[in-house]
Amino acid sequence: MNSKDFYKKLKHSLEDTTPFPADYIYKFIVPTASTGVAEIEHIFDNLGAVITKKESTKGKYTSLTIALKVKSAQFVIDKYKEVAKVKGVISL
Repeated sequence: MNSKDFYKKLKHSLEDTTPFPADYIYKFIVPTASTGVAEIEHIFDNLGAVITKKESTKGKYTSLTIALKVKSAQFVIDKYKEVAKVKGVISL
């Protein structure tokens, strides 16, 4: 499945199951040594997001859990697309 189809399916699923505005949780993993953590924090800056960070046992990766009130399925997808540009990011 290509990314366009993935986001289309995600949008449809979110619209079918979620009354907006809604609380939404994003989860990402990035290499700790990269600028990924700061880049992702910047993407969610000034939106009222609560960001929790946790390093892996060996410190090689950092996971980010981001809780945020979102206004629409399209907003959720737009943020995933922004974060997808961060080098080495894994979206969960």
